[in-house]
This record gives sequence, C-alpha cells and structure tokens, in this order.
Amino acid sequence: MTTVSDSFLAKRARHSRSAEVKSKLDYPVIDTDIHTNEFGPLLEDYIAQYGGAKIVDEFRKHLKDGLNFLAAEWYKLTPEERRNRRIHRPAFWALPAKNTYDLATASLPALLYERLQEQGSDYGVLYPNITLFPQHTNREDLRRALSRAINHYHADVYAPYKDRLTPVAVIPLHTPEEGIEEVEFAVKNLGLKTLIIPGAIRRPIKSIAEKYPFKYHPEVGGHAHWLDFFGLDSEYDYDPFWKKVIELGVNPTTHSGSQGWDARSSISSYMFNHIGHFADASEALAKSLFFGGVTNRFPQLRVGLLEGGAAWGSNVFTHLIDRYVKRNRDAVQSYNPENLDQDFLYELFQQYGADLVKDRKFTKEEIADLAFGVGFGRQFQVQKPEDIDDFALAGITKVEDIKDRWVDNFYFGNEADDRTVVQAFNPKTNQLGVKVNALYSSDSGHWDVPEFTETLAETYDLVKDGAITEEDFKSLVFTNPYNFYTANNKDFFKGTAVEEKLKQSATKQAA
Repeated sequence: MTTVSDSFLAKRARHSRSAEVKSKLDYPVIDTDIHTNEFGPLLEDYIAQYGGAKIVDEFRKHLKDGLNFLAAEWYKLTPEERRNRRIHRPAFWALPAKNTYDLATASLPALLYERLQEQGSDYGVLYPNITLFPQHTNREDLRRALSRAINHYHADVYAPYKDRLTPVAVIPLHTPEEGIEEVEFAVKNLGLKTLIIPGAIRRPIKSIAEKYPFKYHPEVGGHAHWLDFFGLDSEYDYDPFWKKVIELGVNPTTHSGSQGWDARSSISSYMFNHIGHFADASEALAKSLFFGGVTNRFPQLRVGLLEGGAAWGSNVFTHLIDRYVKRNRDAVQSYNPENLDQDFLYELFQQYGADLVKDRKFTKEEIADLAFGVGFGRQFQVQKPEDIDDFALAGITKVEDIKDRWVDNFYFGNEADDRTVVQAFNPKTNQLGVKVNALYSSDSGHWDVPEFTETLAETYDLVKDGAITEEDFKSLVFTNPYNFYTANNKDFFKGTAVEEKLKQSATKQAA
C-alpha cells in the first residue's frame, strides 16, 4: 500500500508549476469551478433525514440506473436497439482513476483543502457532481428532498474549510416557488453563499401530452418536450426568484449541458455529443434571460455560465449588436414588403425580366409577389406592429444598452486549458471595445484536468505565449471572480484566505 508522508506533500506543494506561478502574484487566485465527489453512505444519512427510507430507496434505484445524465439505458441495449430508439452515447470514464491522488483529492475535503495551494488557488468554489441530478428529475418529492439533503451534507462537511472552500447550493427550479424556498433555506439556515441552477427544464408539450399521457406512453413523452430557460416564453414568471437571489446576495450559476439535444444525439460518439455542449446550453439560457427582459428588469443580477468557455459570450455579444443594427424596430422596416416600390420593380422586370416572364402577362401586384420567390410570398410576411421588435423586452434602444444587459450581467467560466479565452480579452474584435467577463474555472476533478497541480500554470502559459496580457490573467483568476461574487454581497470573502491575501498585499504596497 502506498503511504503519503507530510514531507512528500510539502515537497509537491513547493514544486508544482502552479504553486510557482502563484508565489509571484500579489493578488489571490479564485477558482470558480472545482468538482468534488460525495461519500455515499454519509450522504444517505442526510437523505433519510429529509426524505425518509422511501427516498433513500428511490435514490439508490436511480444510482443503479445512472442518475439520468449517465444514461445507463444505453449500455443495456444492442447497437441495433440504440439505433432504432436513438439513445445517445453518454459520457464515460469522466473522473480521474490512474491518478489516484487526484481522485482522492476530489473525494476528501481535508485533502482538497490541503492541496489547494499546490493547485495554485487561494479559494475554490465547489461543484459537487451529485448536484446535477436532483435539478432535472420530474419527481417533486425526490427533487426537493435530495436538493435539501445534498445542500445540508455539503454545508456540514466543508464547514471546517470555509476560509478556502465553499460549495454551491443546488436549487431546483421547476417552479419559482420551489426555487425561492430552497434558496432561503440554503442561505439562511445553512450559510451557503452561491448557487447552481438548472440551465433549463424539460416540460411536456401540452397538446401531445394530453393525447399521449406519459403514464401510458413514456416512449412518446420522453421525446415530446420543450425546454424552458426561465426567461423568454417561460411557463412561469420567474421574476420573484431573480428578485430573491439579489435580495439574499447570492448569484446563481449554471453548469448544465446539452448532450442529448437534437444536434448532440449521436448513438456512438461521446465526443461528438460533448464538444461545445456546455456553451450551447449556456447560450440558450443567457439569450432567454436577455430577450425575455430579465437583465433589463434586474440590472443587478449576475449569472455565472460555467465550463463552456468565454469565447461564445463574445460571439453572441457581437451578433446581438449586428442583429440589432439591422433589425431594430425601425431598421427592420427595410424588409417590410409593404415598403416595396411596385412601380419601380415592375419597370425593372419589363427591362430585365423578358427571359423569365416570356409571353406571360402579370400585373404589378403579381410581380411584387413573384419577386420574393416561391418561399417568401408577401401573404406570409404580414406582421402585427407589436411583434416586430425582438429587442423590446430587453429594453434596447441603442447598441450601448446591449452591453449593459449582456456584458455586465453574464460571467463566463473558462477551463484552464481553454485557449479560446483570448477572444474574450480582445477589445479589437469585441464590439464597443469591451472585454467579456471570463472566470477562471479549472474544472479540477474531471477528466479534462489530468493533473490537479497543472491548472493555474496551464492558464498562465497563455501569458508566456503572448496570447493574453498579465492584466488579462489577473482579470481571469482574480478580478472577474471577485467582482462576480461580491456584486450583491460585499462580504462574500470576509474571513477567507482571499481577504487575508488582499490585506497582505495592501500592507506591502503601503510600506
């Protein structure tokens, strides 16, 4: 059996590349995304407390079935059955194994606390892997009991390490009411300081559900759904929830993906389904909040969108401005068929259209319809005045408003190895010369971090390569994370290693 001595741990901490990078910084490093594993037997004690033996049994059953997102069903089917039923290839081997030390680090709070500086961080926000399950189950009793048990479990096991580690509270959001109840309990009773919300809720399409009730036709109900992103076209008014999180000073984050969505449903390739799926899911949520007017009504709201990188946030910001310039309420009139000059068009067809018209006779009105082609006849283009301004709910009247509703509200989690972050920090390509709020989110604990001690150094390699500046690096690992968590709670880092490091830096500068 391998044993680990204190001197060995100390040596590793001193000599990791990330520790060396950290030793030269005069500001703290905040990792906004470290994944952890729960200890099942102890977690079940908490589940029993909130749900009783029945919910514990249900939880064990779901574990056996793969907790939904692991899609254990795929493994039970033959290749032909997978093809016939279109069951997408799920993730596999997602956690470190050969690197046993790193697996233990994600599983043992005391070891994670001890190794955090070896990883290069002063403070870490923890995303327990189990949090993704209860948010997406349609069983309310299971969803509510598991959410509360998981939150209580993590609040307790990480309480001794709160100066450097804080776990997120998992918040179910099938309705705004259940979200509010769990947020209040997590913050007021458990002392948790930040949240993970689902990226979307799958809801049944009513017309199909009425004809094919899920109870009798699960094979239909499993596919006949739509995605509710809590903003635009939502089933519920989630404004009370957004108001509550601002009031309590806890900024929501999301870590949901889109594997299994229509364009990410390969039956054979995990990588096909995986690459870009976090960005796609987060983009849909962010656009829903933007176009649904949530960031307009709640300018104080800050939302963290993790593991998808920051480049997509820059891309969408650019396209929002491009589209607004061409399709704002006034500009879109350029494409209104009613503004067509029929006389001029008729003259052009007479002069240049003989080869098309041949010996047929058409009126001006008929030519006007035909000019739009067979798929865009004017009869399909009539719009109500109140339906033509897609930017109305967002309150956009000038391009600068888009910056206020997008750049200021959204923060984008960027993994340590994601070099596309350079786009977020490039004011020459970003509209209005802005830099998008990228967050250092190492994703430690998952397969894309094969070595726990390399994450900060891997990110700093971007500075060495000239891809980003020292100031950009500081924004990524400190300024942006600090601003995100303190935006609605100035005391977020009170009593933590972050506060201590800032005091030390201030003292040195004053000397």
